[in-house]
Amino acid sequence: MTDASAADGMPMPAPRPSVAALPGTTNGNATFVEGGLGAVKGLRCAGVSAGFRRNPERKDLALVVTEKPAVAAGVFTRNLFCAAPVALSRQHLVRGALADVDAPTAGGGARAIVLNSGNANATTGEPGMRTAIQTARIAAEHLGCEPHQVLVASTGVIGVPLALEPFVTGIPLALAELGSADADAAAFAGAHAAAEAIMTTDTHPKQAAVSFTATQSDGSEVTYTIGGMVKGSGMIQPNMATLLGVLATDAWLTQEALDLALKQAMAVTLNRVTVDSDTSTNDSVYLLATGATPGKTINPTCPLFEPFVSALVALCTDLARQIAYDGEGATRLVTVSVTGASDDAQADLAGRSIANSPLVKTAIAGHDANWGRIAMALGKSGVTFVQEEVSISIMGLPVCERGLPVPFDEDEALRCFEDNAEITIDVVLGTGEGHARLWTCDLTHGYITINGDYRT
Repeated sequence: MTDASAADGMPMPAPRPSVAALPGTTNGNATFVEGGLGAVKGLRCAGVSAGFRRNPERKDLALVVTEKPAVAAGVFTRNLFCAAPVALSRQHLVRGALADVDAPTAGGGARAIVLNSGNANATTGEPGMRTAIQTARIAAEHLGCEPHQVLVASTGVIGVPLALEPFVTGIPLALAELGSADADAAAFAGAHAAAEAIMTTDTHPKQAAVSFTATQSDGSEVTYTIGGMVKGSGMIQPNMATLLGVLATDAWLTQEALDLALKQAMAVTLNRVTVDSDTSTNDSVYLLATGATPGKTINPTCPLFEPFVSALVALCTDLARQIAYDGEGATRLVTVSVTGASDDAQADLAGRSIANSPLVKTAIAGHDANWGRIAMALGKSGVTFVQEEVSISIMGLPVCERGLPVPFDEDEALRCFEDNAEITIDVVLGTGEGHARLWTCDLTHGYITINGDYRT
């Protein structure tokens, strides 16, 4: 969450069981592996306590450093109250993209990402921008690179000045704690610490990694890895980006391919998450390509591009599910699937209306298969459909067919709610081929408790 700071003086929240895919699980062409960002060769991670929070036991500064300049892409919030790190990193990505990433002295690409929790550095005016600029300069001086090769991101309370001193002391500390760049146990530990450092009201760090094998243009096969970490628990409904996130691959992509892959993956994964319908001031997600695994350069027209995007989507789908299930106060992950819309945009609109409905979300919290609330949310969504063609199922249990109620066993429905951590809602509109899938969570008293007294 971005508009939040009470956790600064509080212990870590009790972790909630994770829905992250287990190593060895497959999704399409992707196989999940251990390590998060630590599984990606060519970068190193660290997470330390730098003093942004009052609680010294909580890590609050994460650092991701590439061994050589990496191709970098990013997407950001559309909230007009965007934070200083968002504005600065947008500028840095443009400068890095214009320079030659293959020429060591050209200043192309990115060398590091500095992320802090505990303070969002949002609506802080010129002083906030100066702090962001100085943060990049401090990291650049230690790494021997250009300041625009350093990206920054912040999360925490809005409207409070962000001190520079924790960066002055914390960045060298993080550099000294960097894990390995070789996808080994030390790399995994560094990535885990970094994922912990960006948490706010999250109950546990969120990370994942996948590997995939594809055939290159010369007929040879190559195996690449993509890893990532994200944070987010409240103030979650991304708009062109998500929360805070860092993704990376050991493949080498052109700037055009990396930008396109990130946008395509975000559209169907992390942009389909909603906890409370609020879009943060600080949403930022970065994708780095280190090129540490030898192979052909991936451009948008080469044979490796589609397999890369498919694997990236698998990774981000897993991260999206982790975010939704760890929503503030949540007890259930909710997956909403809409098919049969006139097009995908209409399906997304319908699904978003259901996923954001407080009445639907509280019914799920109460283990009540009240499908009338789902029908209500559909009807107000602005999507065109004929109610006599609509069917609704909850946990695979038909509750509405062709616009009319279907008798069902209330005890069976209650057991479905009580026995499953993930609740599925399937809607068929019957008007076309459009489809969409979104992830949300139930709405409990816990959400009110967290947000009602967060700053006090």
